Amino acid sequence: MKTKLNGHQLKILPNAWLGLISIFPLLMFFTGLGMAEKILAKESQKIRVLIITGGHQFEREAFFQMFDSFTDIQYQEKQHPGANDAFFPETADSFDVFVFYDMYEEITEEQKLAFLNLLKKGKGMVFLHHSLLSYQGWEAFEKIIGGRYHRQANANHPASTYQHDVDFMVHVVDTSHPVTRGMKDFLLHDEIYGHFSVSPDVQPLLITDHPASGKIIAWTHRYGNSRIVYIQPGHDHSAYNNQNYRRMILNAIRWVSGIR
Repeated sequence: MKTKLNGHQLKILPNAWLGLISIFPLLMFFTGLGMAEKILAKESQKIRVLIITGGHQFEREAFFQMFDSFTDIQYQEKQHPGANDAFFPETADSFDVFVFYDMYEEITEEQKLAFLNLLKKGKGMVFLHHSLLSYQGWEAFEKIIGGRYHRQANANHPASTYQHDVDFMVHVVDTSHPVTRGMKDFLLHDEIYGHFSVSPDVQPLLITDHPASGKIIAWTHRYGNSRIVYIQPGHDHSAYNNQNYRRMILNAIRWVSGIR
């Protein structure tokens, strides 16, 4: 009886294992599908960023390493000439946030209208450093970005200035704002601008007391239905690698997106 039972078991166990082995690929397939769905879902939750560059040289590798460190965004770059075409819906609708790190002058009337339509739709925009010099001939741009770098003096304003390789203290104005939350005052080695205009209706985020710099060096405001952030520092790796600067860039992207 015992022998018969053992023999019976020997017949059943191989069949059971064969059954498990036969369904194992199916289990792996469906598990793989689940993992793929999770990965796709995670990717779809990332903030889609278009970075506009061109018109000014910069340290590309160090700059994009900064963006590579931001795990909850995915980005593409579009360079001038031709970057203004990204304002039209066929490209713009694929992105949540525009980050401007360009210094470019030319823009057509059609491109201006497309840009203004983005602001009506509430597209988030972050402007960095030398983007303050863009579109000098477009009067509305000063209101959009919240300030102006004056390449030439005029009756109402002196020419703006710049100075490389300056060590200066950065003071956080509002630590409760989403863009600067958790930040503390810090020392930065970077390029400073002086005698640039800042619109009176912006909300200051960072200031400095360096005598050769404008006082307000980062701000936020709204234009149309869009959240706007401008951050004056950001010339090279000294800024890109600064953890406070990185935190602010990421916070700004998250905030203007309206997703985080």
